[in-house]
Amino acid sequence: MSKHLPPGQRQIEHILRWGKDHPGITKVLPKIDLANWTLIFEGEITMPLKMNWTDFLKLPKITSRSDFHCVEGWSVLDCEWEGVSFKFLSDLVKPKDTAKYVFFECADGYSTSLLLTDVFDDDVLLAYKLNGNDLEEGFGGPLRLIVPKKYAYKSTMWITKIIFLSKNKLGFWENKGYSDTANVSDNDRFSTQR
Repeated sequence: MSKHLPPGQRQIEHILRWGKDHPGITKVLPKIDLANWTLIFEGEITMPLKMNWTDFLKLPKITSRSDFHCVEGWSVLDCEWEGVSFKFLSDLVKPKDTAKYVFFECADGYSTSLLLTDVFDDDVLLAYKLNGNDLEEGFGGPLRLIVPKKYAYKSTMWITKIIFLSKNKLGFWENKGYSDTANVSDNDRFSTQR
């Protein structure tokens, strides 16, 4: 648990829910039917994979406690996430040596990308629970990425596809001028390339 907020952040008590507490990028939250939900892994990997919700829940789970920081300046401290380690999932699909980035596509049309090395930290996971409860759709349920060292726009919600890439591809907010690296500790909010 952090005792100090990063630069430019203020503490609030609860993560804001898209569509209720926070407008997000979409006016309507995606309706996801778990009976038909799939998660696809493709790109620069040797073992392409497509799994359904039942299979995903059978994977080894981890619990990770971390702080959650929005680029808008609010932070929620000491969140407990439960899900599957991204490193474990990567080991399943076996990235090729050419894989340097990971691009995430979501049910609402949102996307983001990260360096492959950024998602190998022990606290990076695909989460389906927050503080002991299944993720509500407004929190990104059924499944969202959690990357604690990055601003929350990198912790994408409603994930449907994960693509391993040799070259970077900018996502939704990165194409609008937000930082592609998004390091919370560096107050790295906006791109210096624009």
